[in-house]
Formats: sequence, structure tokens, C-alpha cells
Amino acid sequence: MEFLWYIPNQVTPGHRLDDTVEGHNALPRLARLARLTEDHGWGGALIGTGWKRPDTFTVATALTAVTTTFNPLIAIRPGYWEPAHFASSAATLDQLSGGRVRVNIVSGPDHQPQYGDDEGDQAQRYARTREFMRLVRSYWTEDDLAFDGEHYKATGATLEHKPLVRPGRPHPPLYFGGASEAAQRTAAAEADVQLFWGEPLDGVAARIDHLRTLSRDLDRDLPPLEFGLRVTTLVRDTTDEAWADAEARVAEMARGRDEWVADPGRRLAVGQQRLLDLAEKGDVLDDCLYTAPGRVGGGGAGTTWLVGSPDDVAKALRRYADLGVTHFVLSDTPYEQEIARVGDSLLPLLR
Repeated sequence: MEFLWYIPNQVTPGHRLDDTVEGHNALPRLARLARLTEDHGWGGALIGTGWKRPDTFTVATALTAVTTTFNPLIAIRPGYWEPAHFASSAATLDQLSGGRVRVNIVSGPDHQPQYGDDEGDQAQRYARTREFMRLVRSYWTEDDLAFDGEHYKATGATLEHKPLVRPGRPHPPLYFGGASEAAQRTAAAEADVQLFWGEPLDGVAARIDHLRTLSRDLDRDLPPLEFGLRVTTLVRDTTDEAWADAEARVAEMARGRDEWVADPGRRLAVGQQRLLDLAEKGDVLDDCLYTAPGRVGGGGAGTTWLVGSPDDVAKALRRYADLGVTHFVLSDTPYEQEIARVGDSLLPLLR
């Protein structure tokens, strides 16, 4: 199993109740977070993207330069990037870093008109993403390639500086997320790893089964699709302490300004709505999946939390692993404190 953390990349401090304010997104602080992942057992970290955030690829490049084993999972968007430009940039960083680049392709709505992207409707957006992933992979692995798609075309193209190749890794892996049918068809055809948010076990099992069926129906010509989980993990020494802290944090969120105030349009995403709907089934699902954060403003991977002692959360994650999940992207705040706490207490139980 692979375990990554999450490093915020935000203009405004206080992401998910993080307590760092001064220099929260300055290079010294971000570098400290990256080095902490190295020191506490993490393979690297996801770095999120968005038009209103600092450029993710620039941040990832800087963090790679000041670390030795840190693997950045770099979130990027088709439309913001063109395939050839991105393939060249990622291959360059992959060579410079000794093969540490991972890529998270993001296709949800994100203020595209503000940076001149005419994305079209959902079907067009995901059709373009499929072409983007196929063409980027081709730049990385082929010479003199010819590509004639609806959204992209390339003739006689060869990328001289290709990514580092290792056994089982012909190029940087392409992670992908999304719960709509269009997104799932894109993942089944072109992704290397499909990331899920913190849904209950039965929901993840159904998603995995559906994606495997789609892979067969779409005649997938790549290695089998792998699966990952992106979720908040609130871990304390004891079960009682963890739940007391979780409930206190939800109460604090209910009193303050929540994530939806900043961008209420995020409710439109199918995967996000699936998480919000879970609260109707109860505050706690499975053994320790806490749905209450979504009712008071928790968004994305912070909509549901796995809460408990290290043994509780390790048991929950092993149950996801039993379904076929092999990639885990975990997080909690304050980031510095929880990188160490969760890394030291949880990861040894899973390895």
C-alpha cells in the first residue's frame, strides 16, 4: 500500500482549521511540511490545484528541489495546461527528481472562463480529459506519434526528454477523481489510479465493481486500473479522545465561516453531493466514518472523516484495502502536528 499526505496550497490561511497564519504558504513553511512527510513515513503528498490558488506545478517543483524522497502528487487541469506543454514540464521535473513525479488530473468545474478556457458541457469536458491523458501518455512513451482527436491533434511528435522509466513504472502515474458516469468512463479508459473520497465501504465496493466493468466494456488497453482513497483521518491515542475532539471540532465549524461560503458552486459536483447525502443515513457509518462535518461546511476530502484510535483507523483502512484500495491520501490539521502524529501512530500498523 502507498500512503501520501496532503499539503495545502492556499492564498488564505486557515485551511480546514489549520492554525498556521504567518507565512502559511511561504516556501519555508511548505518545505517544512514536505520534509516532515519524509521524516514520518509518508511517501509524499498531494498538492491541490485551482484557478484561485498559487500554481501547483511551481509549488511542487520547489518542494521537490528541497527534499530527497518526497513524491509530489501534482494536481493539474486540462484546459489550464496543453498536453505537449504539460508532458514536457512533467518529464523534465521527473528526470530532475529521479522519478518522483505523480499526477492528479482534475476535470471538475473551476472558473474556467477566468483563464480563457471554453470547456463546453460535462460530456465535452470529460471527452477532452480522456484525450489529454492519452496524448500526454503518448508523448511520454512514444516517438513520432500521430494523434487526431476531437480536441487535440499532433503529428510527427517526439518528446526527447521523457520521464524516468523503472520496472512497473513506464511513466508518472495518472491519478483521477470523479463520480459522475462521464468521469468514471474516463477513469476506466485512461487513468492509472481512481481516487475516491471517504464513502462507506459498500459505496466504494460498488464503485470499484462498476469501474472494473467499464474497463472491460471500453476495451481498456492499459494495465488494470488501481484505486485510492482521499480522506481526513482524525487519530488520537484513544477512541474516546478522538470522538471528543471530532465532535468539538464539528461544533467549532458550525459556529464559524465554512468552506461553502467561499465557493457554493462546489455543491454541483456529483462526488461531493454523494458525500453530503451520507449524513441522511446517520452521523457515523461503518465503524468510524463521521458524516457530520459535511453538514456544517466540510468540503471535499473534509466532508467525511475517519475518527478513532490508531487501531480503529487502521482497521477501517485495512477494510478499504480488502476491497482493492492500495493508494491512500490522508490528512488532518494542524498540518505540522498531524503529519507527525498520524505518521508515527498509524502508518506502522498498516505496514
